[in-house]
Amino acid sequence: MPKRPACTGIRLQGCRGLTKTAACCSGHNRWSKIKHDKAKVDASVTRQRAALAGELSLASKEHGPDPKTNSRLATVIAAAKKVGFPKISIESAIARGQGLSPSGAALEFLTIEAMIPPSVAIIVECETDSKLRTLNDLRLIIKEAGGSVTPTQHLFDRKGKIVCENPEGVGEEEIFDRGVEAGATDVETLPDGSVIVSTESSETTSVAQILSESSALKIVSSNITWDPKEEMMVEVPNPEVLSSSLDKIHEEPSVQNIYVNAVSH
Repeated sequence: MPKRPACTGIRLQGCRGLTKTAACCSGHNRWSKIKHDKAKVDASVTRQRAALAGELSLASKEHGPDPKTNSRLATVIAAAKKVGFPKISIESAIARGQGLSPSGAALEFLTIEAMIPPSVAIIVECETDSKLRTLNDLRLIIKEAGGSVTPTQHLFDRKGKIVCENPEGVGEEEIFDRGVEAGATDVETLPDGSVIVSTESSETTSVAQILSESSALKIVSSNITWDPKEEMMVEVPNPEVLSSSLDKIHEEPSVQNIYVNAVSH
């Protein structure tokens, strides 16, 4: 993350003399650091809660909503409680995995496309029991971030993403060969040892099945995602601003996934 310059753009009128100027600057720096550090903590908490909610929903969807018979769900619930995840949010995420709202109403799928500063395209996927309410809420959040709701799907491709665990430590070259043989378009090994296999959207299910049957890889999830087109990627010089906007969007309870065409160096 780029370091914010001290006192940039501030006119120190009335601060005559070295001592007083230094005091004004010092006060500004300290307040900026407090706000900046708090923002980083808040963003970290937001991302952590979003990740836990996703894990709760996935565990509920794949193995059922009862932690007594779903050990994976029980483990995630314990982890969520340990970091102070609210009980109502845990119940909501579990219900969402069953396609229901906390009240038991059926959820509908909603996709919102928008542009947010600095000229970054986003696609937001939601599951909601009220499309109109969610659309209005997200329009307001996007507007407050300086963006607008507008078509952006043409800047992305529809792709399959299969996330796998590699419990037996299969070599990267073997994983790549197995993936290509199964019909994958790309295979990426992450630092934590997990593997992401990319496919054409229409081949996602069949590739996941072949990998599951022909390799030691364990399929964790299999989804259709929006992959930004390489030639349409936008370089973001100050990723903190973009991250702040995305965190605010992710705080809307219905939001499940956000896809962006941004890259930072």
